[in-house]
Amino acid sequence: MSGMDRRDFLRTGATAGAAATLLGTGCSASAGEGGKDSAPQVTDAASSLPDFPLEEISLDEIREGLASGEFTCRSLAEAYLGRIEAADRQGPELYAVLETNPDALRLADELDEEYRSNGPRGPLHGVPILLKDNIDTADGMTTTAGSTALRGSIAPQDAFIAARLREAGALLLGKANMSEWAGWKSFERGESGWSGRGWDGGLGWLCKNPYALDRTPGGSSSGSGAAASANLCAAAIGTETDGSIVGPSSRNGLVGLKPTLGLMSRGGVIPIAHSQDSAGPMARSVRDVALMLGTMTGVDPRDPMTRASQGNAAADYTTVLDPDGLSGARIGVARGYMGFDDRVDGLLEDALEVMRAQGATVVDPVELPEELRFGNEWEMEVLYHEFKADLNAYLASLGPDAPIASLEELIAYNEANAELELSLFGQELLTRSQERGRLTSPVYREALATSHRLAREEGIDAVMDAQELDALVAPTAGIPALADVTGATSGTGGGCSTPSAMAGYPNMTVPMGYLFGLPVGMSLFGRAWSEGTLLRIAYAYEQATNHRRPPRFLPTADVRSL
Repeated sequence: MSGMDRRDFLRTGATAGAAATLLGTGCSASAGEGGKDSAPQVTDAASSLPDFPLEEISLDEIREGLASGEFTCRSLAEAYLGRIEAADRQGPELYAVLETNPDALRLADELDEEYRSNGPRGPLHGVPILLKDNIDTADGMTTTAGSTALRGSIAPQDAFIAARLREAGALLLGKANMSEWAGWKSFERGESGWSGRGWDGGLGWLCKNPYALDRTPGGSSSGSGAAASANLCAAAIGTETDGSIVGPSSRNGLVGLKPTLGLMSRGGVIPIAHSQDSAGPMARSVRDVALMLGTMTGVDPRDPMTRASQGNAAADYTTVLDPDGLSGARIGVARGYMGFDDRVDGLLEDALEVMRAQGATVVDPVELPEELRFGNEWEMEVLYHEFKADLNAYLASLGPDAPIASLEELIAYNEANAELELSLFGQELLTRSQERGRLTSPVYREALATSHRLAREEGIDAVMDAQELDALVAPTAGIPALADVTGATSGTGGGCSTPSAMAGYPNMTVPMGYLFGLPVGMSLFGRAWSEGTLLRIAYAYEQATNHRRPPRFLPTADVRSL
């Protein structure tokens, strides 16, 4: 879309046009019996949405548009609010956004005045960003982790990363939907993208994948992934304990980065486990992720682990980006995380050929310990113990007016409101956590030590040192599965997030192609504090392939697209 198109769009009033009643998605499907010719007809639904000339706009283009006068902070805010109304509340009804900031337009006006008087506050001046609903803001928006148990809870202060985003000039546009309690509620049953708050708030059953509306967007940062991909915001912030940034990023065609533990503060973020939790950026390009990452680093007294970031963090990660960044790199192929789907494997084989052509040495295969799979006993024991301790500490930080004060009260609330909170999914993860002892327990201490040993000394560090590697590579996740609130088809197969999660090391995903019109990502992961190396390699791969393409809001997967 040309600059003049964008300028005209913003000057004519995006919100008014987008708020008009839509006539539906314009999708149609037919099914017959027999071979390929009788496959469902899949119609592009994006054309039914109001024109959105900011589609796929980069953060650099936003900055340039503000400098030239093409945009104002208010016109950007109005445009994205209109897009949310058109694509999230109406039309495809993605249900990716739980609430928008009631002060968004006032804050945008203040940012415009500041820009006129003093220039940009920072590299994100005026950039509309959505936060996952477990990241505190003290600005009138609530923070609930998707649960009705925290309905109406307004944090007494911003999360550290929210404050840092504001300092960089970002406009915090709203809170994104998520898997309730970041997925830490029911292990046996459950579906990514379902939250009691979203369901009770009239948002429908599930957050949807914008590439095919009957597919899962992944979890637990479901709304952040769907919203950033569908251009409901310029970019989004997610959180991850094991796979919750990289998984949704893969399934929504995004770049997502889960940083080294301690690079980004967890102060003011509703926790699962302090030994694995991290927030991170989710955006449509590697450069946007790099730009956002540097704005959120820093030492926070609320998170002692951030002290380790001194000397290991950068204020600007864009300086490492190099289109020739694969030249001379040594990449190890973690084939133990392949083999679940030969079609996904085929995409990775193509990616490896690109890397070789760009000058990388591919070491194939390398082996990580067999025990490093999601849900292994050591990781689970750590999460059970830490969730109880960390959630109770977070709830205490809300003060005496908090809707609930402990994990015990949360369990009781869910039981008292079972028709809403337990009708679809149980809460066995909560009850198992409540049964655990203190963090001084020998069971916990042994589990944590074993987790770190397997993932670090005998895992990522060992294989990378032995082969002198810059990064490891594997498929991030499988083809996005059909969304099903019964949990019957929620499994997608694959995934390589657990080694990095258990180690507390960085992991990022970048699009590596599409299957049936559905995006599939490639993970690059490595040693502690290697974000710069991963970004450099990912950027070079992205520039060589340019796989990212915007979603079409199809009703179902396009089986004719192979």
